[in-house]
Amino acid sequence: MPSGPARSSKAEALIDAFLEMLAAERGAAANTLEAYRRDLAAFAEFLGKRRALEAATADDIRAFLGRLAQAGMAPRTAARRLSALRQFYRFLLSENLRGDDPSAEVDSPRQGRALPKILSEEEVGALLAEAQAGEGPEALRLAALVELLYATGLRVSELVGLRLAAAQRDQRLLIVQGKGGKERMVPLSPAARESLSDYLAARDHFLANSGKAPGGKGAKAVKAVSPWLFPSRSAAGHITRHRVAQLLKDLARRAEIDPAKVSPHVLRHAFASHLLDHGADLRALQKMLGHADISTTQIYTHVLSERLKSLVQDHHPLAAGRNRPG
Repeated sequence: MPSGPARSSKAEALIDAFLEMLAAERGAAANTLEAYRRDLAAFAEFLGKRRALEAATADDIRAFLGRLAQAGMAPRTAARRLSALRQFYRFLLSENLRGDDPSAEVDSPRQGRALPKILSEEEVGALLAEAQAGEGPEALRLAALVELLYATGLRVSELVGLRLAAAQRDQRLLIVQGKGGKERMVPLSPAARESLSDYLAARDHFLANSGKAPGGKGAKAVKAVSPWLFPSRSAAGHITRHRVAQLLKDLARRAEIDPAKVSPHVLRHAFASHLLDHGADLRALQKMLGHADISTTQIYTHVLSERLKSLVQDHHPLAAGRNRPG
């Protein structure tokens, strides 16, 4: 049986082959592939010298999940790691690299269904008002970022990856490339269109100088050309997810809202829950959010149900602690 570096090298080769399959056949996003790589590497490290990754047993997987629980990992995160293991061992089985799937015998960690964090319409309004109160290119960009997140429900990865052409085809909607490379059309509200138009007039501020223009001494610097709607000097060439999250935290502080409540994903949740509050159709919401399965969208009906339940408990005359009507 191989050991040490040889075993490690074989495990890495199998993980690479698995990730290549996910990318080629299922169109898995780069972030998903990186998360799976980390999950599988963590399990391989847990196995250590005891067993090779491809030879793991159901008991090994259960022990790994037990270790994660002891370390205080949330059941939802542990379930995601188990999902990575399930897909990996199904891949090995399909490629005849082992004769069984050890993960099939392992139960998923018990977990309650976590409801998404939600901002009220008043809180979102305060964020928008604070973003629009600023001046200069940075303020115009921030206002456009917040307006787009709330008006479209985009994932932050979709927002930062928007190309300039997506906003130039038809200002009434955006063409968004979502998970798995699938494109969808997202309508833009008048307020979002106006904010985006204001930002586009100042977009050149965020383009890096590409050097001196032809013409010799004294020639003016020219702006680099960028395909991104929100260009920056980052390695990716566009504003990063981390930077957007950071800008939102700073904005929340200025708007006197707890920064812990505000993130790009929370604005996506606000978009969805507020639309449902105002009577939006669940299927239409599924398309706008880019959910492959409507069961993912249905989480927002639970949010609405909880809100209605709270309303009844707080205001119904027969609620606990209230007198019955005479």
